Amino acid sequence: MESTKEIDALMVDRIRQGDSSAWEDLIARYEGRLLAFVDSRIGNRAAAEDIVQEAFIGFLNSIPNFDGQRPLESYLFSICAYKLTDHLRREGRRPTIPLSSSGGDRSGGTWQVAGRARPASSIARSSERRDIEEQAIVDALQDQVSKWQEKGDWSKLKCIELLFVSGLSNKEVAAALEMSEQQVANYKFDFLTRTKTLVSRQNLDTEIFPELG
Repeated sequence: MESTKEIDALMVDRIRQGDSSAWEDLIARYEGRLLAFVDSRIGNRAAAEDIVQEAFIGFLNSIPNFDGQRPLESYLFSICAYKLTDHLRREGRRPTIPLSSSGGDRSGGTWQVAGRARPASSIARSSERRDIEEQAIVDALQDQVSKWQEKGDWSKLKCIELLFVSGLSNKEVAAALEMSEQQVANYKFDFLTRTKTLVSRQNLDTEIFPELG
């Protein structure tokens, strides 16, 4: 019988070879654990789903350099912890305990709001930089929406609108559109990945979107 490490290594190899079913296997295997980890710390299911999706994207971007000797679960939880930290910083919050990078921590530590005021670093950006950021995102979104409209891909458009405009959770969108939660997650992942790619292609200064570096 194959060990967890062997199963994960095979799955990573399949993903590297472009096997989409392997990517679905990865999400099915680890999404629930990552969601429980994040949701227990912020108490916001929709935000937790976004953070986990960002973590999966981070893993996909780093997969060429992934060391197969390292446990995949530990690696995914490390990425998720970084994404969670970024989320809390953007909201002006801080952890009362260090983030665990291991999936074995199920204690669900508490998080404390440091105050209503945003940290100085989050408000130091000039209006010019905000305008550049907004335009870059707008251009990327218009590119995607135009392509979906040309293809008549209305189900994907409805899905993304419900997720990002209406703010519904994956489960709520799946119920509204009568599709599986896995399909919603796939649409969401494709959308976020494509948006990042389109923004990256604009060759903006690395200080505008440092997370793309």
